[in-house]
Amino acid sequence: MLDVLIIGAGAAGSVVAKKCAKNRDIFGRIHLASRTLAKCEKVQKSCESEITISKLDADNVADTVALINEIKPSLVINMALPYQDLAIMDACLETGVDYMDTANYEPRDLAKFEYSWQWAYQERFKEKGIKAILGCGFDPGVTNIFCAYAQKNLFDEIHYIDIVDCNAGDHGKAFATNFNPEINIREVTQRGKYWENGQWKEIDPLSVSQMVDYPEVGQRKSYLLYHEELESLAENIKGLKRIRFWMTFGDEYIKHLTVLENIGMTRIDEVDHNGTKIIPIEILKTLLPEPSSLSENYEGKTSIGCIIEGIKDGKKRRVMIYNVCDHADCHNEVQAQAVSYTTGVPATTGAIMVAKGIWSGKGVFNVEQLDPDPFLEELAKQGLAWHVKELDANESLEIDKNAAAA
Repeated sequence: MLDVLIIGAGAAGSVVAKKCAKNRDIFGRIHLASRTLAKCEKVQKSCESEITISKLDADNVADTVALINEIKPSLVINMALPYQDLAIMDACLETGVDYMDTANYEPRDLAKFEYSWQWAYQERFKEKGIKAILGCGFDPGVTNIFCAYAQKNLFDEIHYIDIVDCNAGDHGKAFATNFNPEINIREVTQRGKYWENGQWKEIDPLSVSQMVDYPEVGQRKSYLLYHEELESLAENIKGLKRIRFWMTFGDEYIKHLTVLENIGMTRIDEVDHNGTKIIPIEILKTLLPEPSSLSENYEGKTSIGCIIEGIKDGKKRRVMIYNVCDHADCHNEVQAQAVSYTTGVPATTGAIMVAKGIWSGKGVFNVEQLDPDPFLEELAKQGLAWHVKELDANESLEIDKNAAAA
């Protein structure tokens, strides 16, 4: 049985704790730690079986090391903020414990995320005899594994990948984000980027959109963004010619975000307010609803997948591998909305792969470098069914030729 330390008791972290507590044949001790002990206490009361909890500032490596030495887990599941990835990896290195996360590192003072900082740990983790599994959420995570599954089972060559993400749900709020507001807004407002013919191409934020037909949802306007899994998939899917990421946003979300950006509320630098230094986006985060508070009245579905084009047996092939998740079903099971559920369940599934020795090795891995088949089989058992749909091989998502590319 696998003893785990889960760091982070937010919307997705609470799902991981609850799902691990439902799998007592796999997990031994489950310990949840967060900067806010009250969040841990709330999760603890709603778990199906016993978990232990504690308060932790994960920015403090010494404190994390001390907790790891006390709990003695075999795996640390990082569900904290991306700012804390490196500090938690440092603690795992010092204690010789495996590491897993769902989002790659980004600095607090720079709206930029990339894997270079974490890939730099490769040799140190190998020398220590431990592994770090990066990006085991949904996107990144399941989307990466869909691509790996397609490469292994469905195609002889993969040429084009479009990752498409639609949240067609309604939480009833005028403006709210489905995961940490600070991280969400930083992601959406930075310049878009995609990979084509060995080069990265940049566009202005939200300047390129396309209608995408999402299973069980239908046609939705989708915007071209940069998303972290593009970086690793461009490295690990052989023969790839282009990879892009598309996400839906409602008109109200775009309108609110535009106003907030125009008045400076999305800034990540310090400003002076009556002699006190404040960071506007942190104030905005405080004012917006907690993502974990959205689930009770959330209606509708998420529809997320990968449209993959390539060659099979000498012929063109185009498929979509996808999952559809219902917000209300997620709330009924673990009191979470679907965006949190689709992040937390893959992390739990990844931990099960570690527990069973299926995902093994030493060093730093993105999830598409690991065996996709048993993961996807287990993912469906844990609540996220997935499907493969054949598409017209002669169709394609065509980018707006009038969009200005830099």
